[in-house]
Amino acid sequence: MSRMRTFLRLTVLASILAISAPALRAQDQAQEFEEPGLEEPLPVPEENLTPQPPVYDDVPLQAETEKTHIDELFDKLRKARDPRYAKTIADGIWAEWFRSGSATVDLMLGWANDAFEEKKYNVALDYLDQVVMRAPDFAEGWNRRATLHYSMDNFAKSMTDIEKVLELEPRHFGALAGLATILERTDRKEAALKAWMRALEVYPAMGSAQEAVIRLSDELAADPV
Repeated sequence: MSRMRTFLRLTVLASILAISAPALRAQDQAQEFEEPGLEEPLPVPEENLTPQPPVYDDVPLQAETEKTHIDELFDKLRKARDPRYAKTIADGIWAEWFRSGSATVDLMLGWANDAFEEKKYNVALDYLDQVVMRAPDFAEGWNRRATLHYSMDNFAKSMTDIEKVLELEPRHFGALAGLATILERTDRKEAALKAWMRALEVYPAMGSAQEAVIRLSDELAADPV
């Protein structure tokens, strides 16, 4: 029944999008300037009230601005030593990561999260499969699926998705922590230690990583050669 409900939701969503497309095209033709769609942020008015260029001309600048912003957050995160302040910065980075740029993907990601919270893992997996298929460059889609695979004890599949996350965003401290946790659970302590240390390079004030590095260092030092 859960898979049937998932299929019906996706079918309804596809129907809505198909119906909306012609209407949106007709509306665009009737306007002198394009209005931003659901997947685009509202443009910020200029102080001199000059007309804004079409939305599609703004996309590269918007992407560059977002990249600059997240780079600034990572720079602050590396310098932060107070755990509470660092967590505030990390939360800001997470907020950036959750922006897929697609209303459809955001909707399916929300459905997947709801199913995950209800422990309907197969339903959540159906949605996340759609997310990574529709938005293969959206790192958080792969990370969500990696987390789901981990919760289902599918460690190999989780690590495969984590590799994709780190390919898209090498600074993803959440994925690095997930990788380290899997390596430690599968008794690969040296590799786990390296993964935790990589996380600390990005997020030095991460308490769980600090504790894991100390613990694993002590355990490896105590192991006979």
